[in-house]
Amino acid sequence: MKKVIALSILATVFLGACKKDTGPETTQGPQPAQPRLIFVYKFDSTQVRLNNLGQPSTIPSGNAAQSPKFNGMGAHYIEMAKTDFDSVGKGTVLYITPSVTTGITTGTFTNAIDFDQQPVKGAGQEIYSVPLSQVAPGSYKWLRVSLAYQNYDIRYKFTYLGTPYYFTGTIASFIGYNSYINSYKINTQTLAVNANKLQGYWGFETTTTIMGVTTTTTSTGQSSGTTVVNPIFASSPIPAGSCLVTGQFVGSTGSAQMLTITGNETKDIVIEVSLSTNNSFEWQDNVVDGWYEPVAGDVVVDMGVRGMIPKIKP
Repeated sequence: MKKVIALSILATVFLGACKKDTGPETTQGPQPAQPRLIFVYKFDSTQVRLNNLGQPSTIPSGNAAQSPKFNGMGAHYIEMAKTDFDSVGKGTVLYITPSVTTGITTGTFTNAIDFDQQPVKGAGQEIYSVPLSQVAPGSYKWLRVSLAYQNYDIRYKFTYLGTPYYFTGTIASFIGYNSYINSYKINTQTLAVNANKLQGYWGFETTTTIMGVTTTTTSTGQSSGTTVVNPIFASSPIPAGSCLVTGQFVGSTGSAQMLTITGNETKDIVIEVSLSTNNSFEWQDNVVDGWYEPVAGDVVVDMGVRGMIPKIKP
């Protein structure tokens, strides 16, 4: 028995002595960041004003409109399509925010965008990014973005005892197909909803000072229409009631350019998602003076953005 133990110890010593010296242990340092595909917002009141079909649009007789000052926008879905014939969902879907079935609409449970999980971003801020190595390689012609929420300031008129006053108010507008809202903050005021709201629901907040009295008030409403620009509607229509805006990729000069992804990129690709806010807030102008005046019977008829240009930044 002693002989067996001695041989075992000897073998251990021998094998240890013959072990190859691999040098000092090393630890792996920080890996370089992977190049990413990055989307950022731009809000442009001078960009061409388009209709649902992507054609230049004028303001109808009897209506008036203004270009709001945007504070933030929420996107529910991002997809890139290679051709005019890629139907919704058949392109490369990059991003989608959570949906819920909480909330009752017409007596049944209905799928809705979960506003509590809807990121809202301002001009120049990142909407979404993904490593380019995770994007399906190919050349893409179109970008689709489902816009779900927008927050902006407008100017309006209020006439009291025959004297006109001009103020600024903030609108929180839900333009997704259907949104479940627990509560939302317009500017300083928070409104509780705890229900689903269909496309076009909005809340308004304003602070006024009249004859030395300062008052903050809120109100809510429902827009009768939401423009959703889709230049390839004939070959690739969008679902009814959605706000899936479609725009063709352009290069730094503004000319059409395919977005090519190889999967072997060495630097970020930044896409500036430029949204046309050119007279995007439109109302029926009963007084015919070009001022939004709700107490005079002006009714909001459209609050959809008026086009999207996804620009590939150099």
